[in-house]
Amino acid sequence: MIIFLKDLLGKVIDFVGILVACSVITLLGTIFYNVVNRYLFDDVDIGLQELEWHLFACMFLFGMGYSLKENAHVRVDVIYEKLGKKAQAAINLFGTLTLLIPISLLIIYYGYDFANEAFLSNERSGDPGGLTHRWIIKGAIPASFCFTILCAIYVILEQLNILTGGENADEETQGEAL
Repeated sequence: MIIFLKDLLGKVIDFVGILVACSVITLLGTIFYNVVNRYLFDDVDIGLQELEWHLFACMFLFGMGYSLKENAHVRVDVIYEKLGKKAQAAINLFGTLTLLIPISLLIIYYGYDFANEAFLSNERSGDPGGLTHRWIIKGAIPASFCFTILCAIYVILEQLNILTGGENADEETQGEAL
């Protein structure tokens, strides 16, 4: 059952990762259009310029969780990389349970009010021609941390699997022997 849940979470996270990749392509297209429009036609679209930072924010916010699942986040601990797989799994499990999940829950709690206030006040861009519905980008903050918690659950299941000698631990030790 745990393996099924981990695989299901992995598929959901991978799907969001594909959406993040699509937002990168959309962001590049928007930047290209804005640059060509500005320098060749001397025309500026404030709404599209704001869309650039909205896309970048979503790419970053949702990319955090995906990089966690892929174990691609930045590590600076020189000692960590010299430890065995089970010691690394214990550190990852401890950090996820004591730091990542509580901080994510706090951001969701306060981020919801932040987005809800923008929704209720019908907040919009202060710039003429800017984007309306500012609550959408503000709502991406708590939504992305809900996604990060899903990714944290995936990491917890993966680390528990390693600590209990499950299939991931076997695959990793076989890979090291080769």
